[in-house]
Amino acid sequence: MTTIETKKPSFFKGLTGQILIAMLLGAVLGIIIHNSVALETTKEFSTKIKMLATIFIRLVQMIIAPLVFTTLVVGIAKLGDIKAVGRIGGKALGWFFTASFFSLLIGMLYVNLLQPGVGLNLSNVDMASVTDVTAKTQSLSFENFIEHIVPKSLFEALATNEILQIVIFSIFFGLAAASMGEQAKPVIDFLDRSSHIVLKMVNYVMKFAPIGVFGAIAGVFAVRDFQELAITYFKFFGSFLIGISTLWVVLIAIGFIFLGNRMKTLLKHIISPLIIAFGTTSSEAVFPKLTEELERFGVKDKIVSFMLPLGYSFNLDGSMMYMTFAGIFIAQAYGIHLDYPTQFTMLFVLMLTSKGIAGVPRASLVVVAATCGMFKIPVEGIALILPIDHFCDMFRSATNVLGNALATSVVGKWEDEK
Repeated sequence: MTTIETKKPSFFKGLTGQILIAMLLGAVLGIIIHNSVALETTKEFSTKIKMLATIFIRLVQMIIAPLVFTTLVVGIAKLGDIKAVGRIGGKALGWFFTASFFSLLIGMLYVNLLQPGVGLNLSNVDMASVTDVTAKTQSLSFENFIEHIVPKSLFEALATNEILQIVIFSIFFGLAAASMGEQAKPVIDFLDRSSHIVLKMVNYVMKFAPIGVFGAIAGVFAVRDFQELAITYFKFFGSFLIGISTLWVVLIAIGFIFLGNRMKTLLKHIISPLIIAFGTTSSEAVFPKLTEELERFGVKDKIVSFMLPLGYSFNLDGSMMYMTFAGIFIAQAYGIHLDYPTQFTMLFVLMLTSKGIAGVPRASLVVVAATCGMFKIPVEGIALILPIDHFCDMFRSATNVLGNALATSVVGKWEDEK
């Protein structure tokens, strides 16, 4: 009897390979445009080519709300009671706040150790670019934080992709459905089948990922002189990379502690979401794909559907590391000395305020700007990091994906062992 061997698609035919090629081609095209075309034309080119990334991200955003609602309601209904929801939620929040603390601490450690802001020349900083960021700092009030968590309308939350609000409604809906038993079964079955349809849509949308990444990368390199940025921000970006690399080492080491050799399998599963997040600077863009890959990895769907939406609001490890790093960097650039008690106070303020602005564009910069204002650090210092922020955001977004994949996998393992 002969066996038929099924050939695996070559690397470059797979999604990951296509995205890497798209990143390279985008960078090459952007650099060529930047070096051969007038400045105004490059800006116009950048705006138009970035539409490819915008279209891809909007396609993903189209899926997120129905995916979160259907999978979370079904997951909670399968958990069965409020005790199970509370148990998993407690583990999740415990992990999230611990991870946030250590991520912030790593940023604080390296900015003090390497001091990238000391001796920086402030004469050529474009202060006009700060307005867009500082205008959003009002969203960090306590009232806005409460409003951001509690939905006044499910349909408004769905329309605006407010993940945390959808999570709150879904928890109540799922618990109510679970308490009704067989009466609610037709509704849960319908939502379960709907979630599988949405996940099928994910496969179609992900085919556009290389095109979106190509547009994002080409648009940035067209308007940024990479060589000039590299020279001007060498110390800042180099220090940031050392910090974010340390965070990766810590996260992966923790993964091996809790998951053993299965951590290698997890990394293989999430390589594609990591690269998409890196290329598009959007961890949100990989939410549906990450959901699918974690279920393939072996985490129960009810755990994935509960953990990931919470993680995207409470567990952004890369962003956390960047916040303390950027805030203290600005203080260093202006010659403002912050003693360690003040820096630790800043760390705890950042840990709390960052939880209230999920979905705000350039969320990390908004939080940093607001925190600088609280500690009498010039808010216009944000202009120092704006030119290089896109490149930092690539690493932040990928780190956020890794942190959420790890948290979901570990809590899933704990629940299996219960």
